[in-house]
Amino acid sequence: MHTVVVGTSGVTASDVLAVARGGARVELSEEAVAALAASREIVDALAAKPDPVYGVSTGFGALATRHISPDLRAQLQRNIVRSHAAGMGPRVEREVVRALMFLRLKTLCSGHTGVRPEVAQTMADVLNAGITPIVHEYGSLGCSGDLAPLSHCALALMGEGEAEGPDGSVRPAGELLAAHGIRPVELREKEGLALLNGTDGMLGMLVMALADLDLLYRSADVTAALSLEALLGTDKVLAPELHAIRPHPGQAASAANMLAVLEGSGLTGHHQDDAPRVQDAYSVRCAPQVAGAGRDTLAHARLVAERELAAAVDNPVVLPDGRVESNGNFHGAPVAYVLDFLAIAVADLASITERRTDRLLDKNRSHGLPPFLADDAGVDSGLMIAQYTQAALVSELKRLAVPASADSIPSSAMQEDHVSMGWSAARKLRTAVDGLTRVVAVELYAAARAVELREGLTPAPATRAVLKALREAGVPGPGPDRYLAPDLAAAETFVRNGRLVEAVERVTGPLR
Repeated sequence: MHTVVVGTSGVTASDVLAVARGGARVELSEEAVAALAASREIVDALAAKPDPVYGVSTGFGALATRHISPDLRAQLQRNIVRSHAAGMGPRVEREVVRALMFLRLKTLCSGHTGVRPEVAQTMADVLNAGITPIVHEYGSLGCSGDLAPLSHCALALMGEGEAEGPDGSVRPAGELLAAHGIRPVELREKEGLALLNGTDGMLGMLVMALADLDLLYRSADVTAALSLEALLGTDKVLAPELHAIRPHPGQAASAANMLAVLEGSGLTGHHQDDAPRVQDAYSVRCAPQVAGAGRDTLAHARLVAERELAAAVDNPVVLPDGRVESNGNFHGAPVAYVLDFLAIAVADLASITERRTDRLLDKNRSHGLPPFLADDAGVDSGLMIAQYTQAALVSELKRLAVPASADSIPSSAMQEDHVSMGWSAARKLRTAVDGLTRVVAVELYAAARAVELREGLTPAPATRAVLKALREAGVPGPGPDRYLAPDLAAAETFVRNGRLVEAVERVTGPLR
């Protein structure tokens, strides 16, 4: 099994994906263990002094004015975890919880948090055992960290609360730890706070969304090309020299992908035949501009994610010169903004995708295709309601594009008086990515049928490869009306698992 070694300088996106989705093992580097021990010595020295230090010998948030005596500090750390484990609602997905824990471990290993090495090792042991704490949908405001989600994870390290075992069964966390020979941690000064104070949940969801959207944007380029082909459009608008004079890199990449898919097509260039038109509709002609802008948004979000993956997010932090200083690095604004930005790009890509599907189904705009791509229009309804489903998804995506980060509700008796709502932005982006996958699948289903209905014209080699792979995946071609939901579900799986892009790249080489 693949192993990810966590050091002091952060982790990569591929590390997060390997642990969250691939079940990779986690190890602490010798450098990380040494850094953990060194920062712990600093915290222990401060704890022995009479002067109050936030997070070490004081209460938290609005209660930070109280100095806590040494005999109550272990109880203080346990209490912050128990009281903050206050999430509600449905369970969060296993991959999100694993990313959350792994990214908190990344910060612990930076040597800036002051926790003991054994606390970090226990977190690695829990990940390696396949134990997943039960985390709930609601409880994070995206400031002072993803508090409730991280608290539920910390609670499991203490042997309390509930967790899911590697077999999928939910049991008391203490039982699961014992079954895997893991001793619950007994928290000391600063450690409870250090386990809670990070933007790890929203960052983990951002990293996974970026991976999913990288595939989806390539998939959308493919389906846009198939729709252009099915509509007998012109590929001249994809010429590199046209995109070079408006030098957005995402636009150029999207146009290049579409051009690669359409190479050798016998369907393009017929826009002057039976129903002459000077230009294709915006949804066809401007596909690279819209998808390209989304790609550039992905690039910006990826830059933010890379910075966060290299960061140590905690409060207070232990500095190399021995100071323990409070800060505001736990604020989720940098991540929240790009999560919301991506949701806007997703909604717009879905919107232009749906417009192409609608055009394929409208006999007045489809340039010779049968109404709704039906076998016997009137007797058959064809793909009429598939477009309804797609339109419902697009409408939902537009609602999800409303930014969560524009809101803030003060908390902790006005001590935490401005929060990011980044966790909420991440949760709605996950829903949006799922919706976009389905929207692209509907366009694929419609465009593939439309291309096959263009008798006497030969589609591009890449298109033929898509059609062959799609049929092999159990998605049938044109014909009389049938139970459509299973076909659409199979098309969705074909997009989601990357087989659409794989089919194209076997012909074109890697898409951009």
